Amino acid sequence: MGSEGPKSVTIHVTGFKKFHGVAQNPTETVVSNLKYYVEKKGLPAGVTLGSCTVLETAGEGGLPTLLKVIEESSAGNSSNNGQAIWLHLGVNSGATKFAIERLAVNEATFRCADELGWQPQRVPIVPEDGGINQIRKTSCPTESILEFLKKKGFDVTMSDDAGCFVCNYVYYHSLRIAEEKGHKCLFVHVPTFNRVHQEKQMEFVAALLEAIASTC
Repeated sequence: MGSEGPKSVTIHVTGFKKFHGVAQNPTETVVSNLKYYVEKKGLPAGVTLGSCTVLETAGEGGLPTLLKVIEESSAGNSSNNGQAIWLHLGVNSGATKFAIERLAVNEATFRCADELGWQPQRVPIVPEDGGINQIRKTSCPTESILEFLKKKGFDVTMSDDAGCFVCNYVYYHSLRIAEEKGHKCLFVHVPTFNRVHQEKQMEFVAALLEAIASTC
């Protein structure tokens, strides 16, 4: 029987600041307000919202910040023997619905320069992993997460293309680190607030936390 009680899950969340063509990044607003939002709403038993961090929309220049946050949060999570999960949020300015990203590709090809002026073309993100066609997939049960969110009434889809910019770059690094540390990692793209308003996006991310906790 279920005598072991609810599992312990800590979910760390990141978003991004503004970048070329997106003056207001919804993920910066969502992540900045998430702790207050879930304090009011509550989370399921055994689920903890860990760090909430907004990253520069930059690849190589922003990587040290990502690595530092992961290391600090990993150290803080090691004592409770629970599952650590990294949830990365990014915006797709042309999207009308939420998208769960199943994988990242080992290719840095930025369609425009990032916020620190870097614009790589067809170079491997992690050279020791091999060429630019190498992929890494999330170990989170994406189909189960998708169904959970659809049952909650959200317009959400699955994607195998995290884009040609910083989102894919961060996701690839995070998937690699998660595998090394025995953690899990997921990237989800959201629309702009012009397409899906802020309150709905807050509701979605809260439901996403619940979906991840109940399936991963």
